[in-house]
Amino acid sequence: MALTAGIVGLPNVGKSTLFNAITQAGAESANYPFCTIDPNVGIVEVPDHRLTKLTELVQPKKTVPTAFEFTDIAGIVKGASKGEGLGNKFLSHIRQVDAICQVVRCFADDNITHVAGKVDPIYDIEVINLELILADLESVEKRIGRVEKLAKQKDKDAAIEFPILSRLREAFEAEQPARAVEFTEEEMKVVKQLHLLTIKPMLYVANVSEDEVADPNSNEYVQKVREFAAKENAEVIVICAKIEEEIAELEGDEKAMFLEELGIEESGLDQLIRAAYSLLGLATYFTAGVQEVRAWTFRRGMKAPQCAGVIHSDFERGFIRAETVHYDDLLAAGTMTAAKEAGKVRLEGKEYEVKDGDIIHFRFNV
Repeated sequence: MALTAGIVGLPNVGKSTLFNAITQAGAESANYPFCTIDPNVGIVEVPDHRLTKLTELVQPKKTVPTAFEFTDIAGIVKGASKGEGLGNKFLSHIRQVDAICQVVRCFADDNITHVAGKVDPIYDIEVINLELILADLESVEKRIGRVEKLAKQKDKDAAIEFPILSRLREAFEAEQPARAVEFTEEEMKVVKQLHLLTIKPMLYVANVSEDEVADPNSNEYVQKVREFAAKENAEVIVICAKIEEEIAELEGDEKAMFLEELGIEESGLDQLIRAAYSLLGLATYFTAGVQEVRAWTFRRGMKAPQCAGVIHSDFERGFIRAETVHYDDLLAAGTMTAAKEAGKVRLEGKEYEVKDGDIIHFRFNV
């Protein structure tokens, strides 16, 4: 399931440092098909304690986590929507991602210059958000005149699209993103075809100094970012990109000891991966056997045959049933046999909507 989150930010906010941490912590390429990808894409494992527990229960020969992609987007400056700096490259790359992680500088350092001459995270956010809005406004204005003419000629599709474009234009002129406009399910089908930048879900990444990572609440910049994000119902993840780069080089006990010394329970990168995963409406189901325990990514709302297709198209084509037990029920029972005796293992059909944490054995015939 090739979904990716793009990492964006102004110059000198820590974007490249964070991406370096992501690529250093990259998933083992041998586990994933088609892993020879562009250098600006980093694949990371999705941290999941359930996979560890399943491995302890099943004792398989191999354990394979699911993975997630981050794309490093070209830097942006004010005027990007008009082609300033690497504006066109920035916009073309961001069109290809499914969600946006915006890195915001929340630390003061006289040795690292800021493009605006001062540390002001809200200014940074507004620069990037406005550039995306202006780019979308230009797209909508190019389209709206032609669609209006067709609507006047009683074209059925144009009659549906024109009022949607008009509402979007009003929002953009008021400096509001497309995701702030409420649409019905049918209207959203039209909006998706417009490939707007500001319809993509946004996550804010507050980059703090090493001294503040254990107590981000004491950072006034972080508080401002949280207040801003709350108005958009967006999430904020607090990290120290410099520390993440160091953590990415550590493993196992070494990593745990380092985190303990810092006074934090888990790395900011792990939090970011999970938040981006959730932002895209993704969830995880598992397959578990003596040969392999494996995590698989699916979109929330997918039915059993579609989830079977995540493994192989033949599984979807020849789907018969899904033998299913939820992780919580298996853990409570202790073994698969005990879970079956307790009536927790079910046979589900084609209309079953797979849940996060389901452990599934697919029955199929091709």
